[in-house]
Amino acid sequence: MKSVYNVDFDFKDVLKKESEKIGILLTEEQLLKFELYKELLLEWNEKINLTAITDEYEIIMKHFIDCLEIVKYIKKGSSIIDVGTGAGFPGIVIAIYFGGDVSITLLDSLNKRLIFLGEVVEKLELKNINIIHGRAEEMSHKEEYREQYDIAVSRAVANLFTLLEYDSPYIKVNGRCLLMKGDKVDIEIQEAKKALEIFKCKIMNNFEYLYKVKEEVYNRNILEIKKENNTPNKYPRNYGKIKKSPLI
Repeated sequence: MKSVYNVDFDFKDVLKKESEKIGILLTEEQLLKFELYKELLLEWNEKINLTAITDEYEIIMKHFIDCLEIVKYIKKGSSIIDVGTGAGFPGIVIAIYFGGDVSITLLDSLNKRLIFLGEVVEKLELKNINIIHGRAEEMSHKEEYREQYDIAVSRAVANLFTLLEYDSPYIKVNGRCLLMKGDKVDIEIQEAKKALEIFKCKIMNNFEYLYKVKEEVYNRNILEIKKENNTPNKYPRNYGKIKKSPLI
């Protein structure tokens, strides 16, 4: 499937140019891996629901360029967990960009998606990736995952007050959450004051960016949140309690 926006569409060329616009220089090897990732995404999307975005230009902008923004705030050597990774956004994008220079854990509750991600990891020959099947609020109570990571990332998973309960238990004290949010982030921050206090977290930065698809502008934000103390042992709560009694 090509892009409806341009008959002479060249996937790698467009991705290269669009990434350069945001200050990201991709190598030929990285471009090839993104192209293969796109092909696998579209192939598997016919079998299981991975994304509603199937136009190749929109995949570049709404998935790849959007997720590449987060690599600006990650250092080589970081240990990262992508909580609720879905089709691998942003975890697989981070892995392609850094190669084996970061370690990444992909966590999702739907096994079918993880089978897809396993094939992506194998076909793209990605290194230092661990794939975990489980619920976010359950796995962080396990010793091997709790407070073990430098960074937790999430994209389009939940409201901020819920996301803090899901993500912050995974990161070390002084670790960071990098949370990808839409244009209503100010409202979410206001609603999350109680959760920020409970989870010993502090918002350090809000990195704003935008991209355009045709005439439509998408305003996006990456919240950088620092964890200043250990997560209380009783958190996260089970799914029912999180839904019934949100921390707002």
